[in-house]
Amino acid sequence: MSLKEYYHKEVVPALQKHFSHRNILEVPRLEKIVINMGLGEAMQNIKILDSAMEEIAAIAGQRPVITKAKRSIAQFKLRAGMPIGCMVTLRKERMYEFLNRLINVALPRVRDFRGFSPHAFDGRGNYALGIKEQIIFPEINYDKIDKIKGMNIVITTTAKTDEEGRELLKLLGMPFRS
Repeated sequence: MSLKEYYHKEVVPALQKHFSHRNILEVPRLEKIVINMGLGEAMQNIKILDSAMEEIAAIAGQRPVITKAKRSIAQFKLRAGMPIGCMVTLRKERMYEFLNRLINVALPRVRDFRGFSPHAFDGRGNYALGIKEQIIFPEINYDKIDKIKGMNIVITTTAKTDEEGRELLKLLGMPFRS
């Protein structure tokens, strides 16, 4: 059973009962997942950006876009419009498929992993997490890695409160520290 089917069959009734929602449309759901890889070194070496784009494309199954600096910062020798990272926004099927792979395949490969902090919610039910190395994903070929790069993953939900968002992700299988 896919994660989306599991959400509709198991998670929606559980959330509806837990928060006593009358209508199914009130139940919080996943809206999108944004994977971002910020690369400050891309200013000196543009090849790092190309490898990062290939890695995110392999992980997400979708081509990323290059993010550019919004304003100039003289101390960092950064000018507005310079490429400084890449990101991809996943929705619908790809979003559920990525979350399933993150929870069930990638996270068990992290050494000394004790769960994510249950406090990294933004006040509106959205969750942000950071991953220190991209090699936890099986799609990444370990031999082709030139540099270990981390990434930020933001899970956007339709939950109104952090409690609803936390419960939604917990029922979907997200490992939180207790």
